[in-house]
Amino acid sequence: MHLEGDVTIDAARADVWNFLTDPHAVSKCAPGFESLEIIEPDKEFEAVASVGFGAVRTKFKGRVKWIELDAPNRAVMEVKGTAPGSVVEVISAMELQEGPNGSTELHWTADVTIYGTIANLATRMMGGLTKKLSGEFFNCVKAQIEQ
Repeated sequence: MHLEGDVTIDAARADVWNFLTDPHAVSKCAPGFESLEIIEPDKEFEAVASVGFGAVRTKFKGRVKWIELDAPNRAVMEVKGTAPGSVVEVISAMELQEGPNGSTELHWTADVTIYGTIANLATRMMGGLTKKLSGEFFNCVKAQIEQ
């Protein structure tokens, strides 16, 4: 599944970059976030989050790697995670550009693939749920950075 969006954040590009590439800061906005472990600073971390698909709630454990960091312009991450009977793989990218009046224009994409039990149970809900969760995430990011 491919997702993408644009967000205008009323803050300098460097501030947006610093927030979005800091796993501790971003984790404040991650829906269902439970825990974080830094494996290699500025390179790799593990996170645990619970996600609900209708009546089904599951816990995902994922390893996140930055595969491209071009501060403060572009970043690409790879996520490989597991839940009981399921696997998720994500490639996500963000591009930051100067916006009007000192704001930052953020364009993001995410290619998400889920295999296993969760994919079978939640196929009908997946698109709406991921759009809802990404909306919540970016609303929180804006609020955290703009405060």
